[in-house]
Amino acid sequence: MNKNWTVKMVVEAGLAIALAFVLGNIKIFTMPQGGSITAGQMIPLVIFALRYGLVKGLLLGAVYGLVDMMIGGYVIHPAQGLLDYPLAFAALGLAGIFSREFMKSGSIKPVFVGTFIGVLVRFVCHVLTGVIFFASYAGEQNVWIYSAIYNGSFLLVEFLITAIIIYLLRNVLANRLTKI
Repeated sequence: MNKNWTVKMVVEAGLAIALAFVLGNIKIFTMPQGGSITAGQMIPLVIFALRYGLVKGLLLGAVYGLVDMMIGGYVIHPAQGLLDYPLAFAALGLAGIFSREFMKSGSIKPVFVGTFIGVLVRFVCHVLTGVIFFASYAGEQNVWIYSAIYNGSFLLVEFLITAIIIYLLRNVLANRLTKI
């Protein structure tokens, strides 16, 4: 992978952030204490990571997380803000681990595996903030179980939306990405 940012990459990064932001604001369902099911907010971030690799994917996700936090984020503590936004969305860049495999084979498998790993790490970030900063919402329940179920409920659906849409776009992605 090219280590330098080209004008084309910067433009694609800006478009990915803008599209992720728009899709993230089309909320299918909003959870009562934060988190939501969107129209595919993670898709542009995952696709960028697959095109340009791990490091650029992590950076793009972190920048998106900062933008999302600044425009409508809910932050009660700097550590919570860091975990819930830049680190959680940077995790989606982990799909970039499979960038070479995807670019070489055009297979959808690296997309699913990379997206799953990214969402899993995002889930861990959100569970940690739930346990550390939002434990009072658990009431008498075990805070770890409560946080895992709460965050897992919307992230599982977000993962499925992302995976299904990328699956439906697989031929376009495989043909376009390998030619670029």
